[in-house]
Amino acid sequence: MNGTVRIRQDADGLLVIAPDGAPTVLDEAAEIDVLVLEAVGGHLTWSLLDGQSLPAAVIDDVKLAQDWLWAVFGEEVALAVDAGETGELTAVPGLPELVTSARRLGYAHWAARWWPASIIDGIAPLDERLLLDDIATLSEACEMIVDGADEPFEAESHTSRVPEARGRAEDYALAAGPATTAAPGALVLARGTGGWDWRRCPPRLLDASEQAVTWEVVRRNGSTTIAVRAVAAPQSQFPSYLHPHVLVRTTGGTADAALTLAGDMWTTEVSAPEGVESTVAVAIYVPGVGSDSPEHGGPAVRQRVRDLAVQRLRRAADPTEEAGDAPLLAEIDAAASDSDF
Repeated sequence: MNGTVRIRQDADGLLVIAPDGAPTVLDEAAEIDVLVLEAVGGHLTWSLLDGQSLPAAVIDDVKLAQDWLWAVFGEEVALAVDAGETGELTAVPGLPELVTSARRLGYAHWAARWWPASIIDGIAPLDERLLLDDIATLSEACEMIVDGADEPFEAESHTSRVPEARGRAEDYALAAGPATTAAPGALVLARGTGGWDWRRCPPRLLDASEQAVTWEVVRRNGSTTIAVRAVAAPQSQFPSYLHPHVLVRTTGGTADAALTLAGDMWTTEVSAPEGVESTVAVAIYVPGVGSDSPEHGGPAVRQRVRDLAVQRLRRAADPTEEAGDAPLLAEIDAAASDSDF
């Protein structure tokens, strides 16, 4: 866990302590795998996919942060910060077990937002209440760092509008795929299948698979429309007023419409913009959620997150006490409830 960190002063007066290349909360656009933990006097961050064990820190109140800096980065770093020094130092955590617990707490919060539950890909969802228990237990273990600064995740109490009983993953993969025949009198001009930008929707709304979204350009009775379907998340939960939208872009224009839930599918059909004959790009989003800025890593990063989730569930099926990054209770429960794991 020991490592080299660089201490620097940000232009806004914030103090940054970070290994080279590590993500921080000051990054213009964070990857979806960044773990964030609000600490007393600042924030800690880790890259999940890079397996980063030593966090980066952005400090807005040095005096408050001194209570835990020595435990996370070691005495040498804490003394340098106290003296107002900058530069490269070796971090030797004073309480490495605390750093491990802090990372697990950051991961638990991350899982509450980014866990890639998918009936298509066979990734079981995490139980919300067990996840809250994980967060509460880890927050208590990390009291020196968080001390109330990092409030436990509290999801809104929503009544699920998606049936809990679901078919096999193979059935959903087929349902999500393009139809082999069009309705009588209709001509399918083009079709496609893909994923969606996880930043643009709240959790527990859509299936996280790269096969979750399908579209067809259909010519019928002299008009051209685009039919879009998106698979709902397993154990989907959302307020009744919340509906994802689809934005269709072509070389000649755009079209936007809300999707409605029909069974386990979000569906809609829009009039095709000009240029639909040459290219179609389909994006699913919830108004006001996330940013439409270009996605860092896109499908490749999302696939790495899915692979990691599968690995964690497999390990959670046979957890070991000596594991430094032990599975969460919610992961153990998910693994036990799914025969695939």
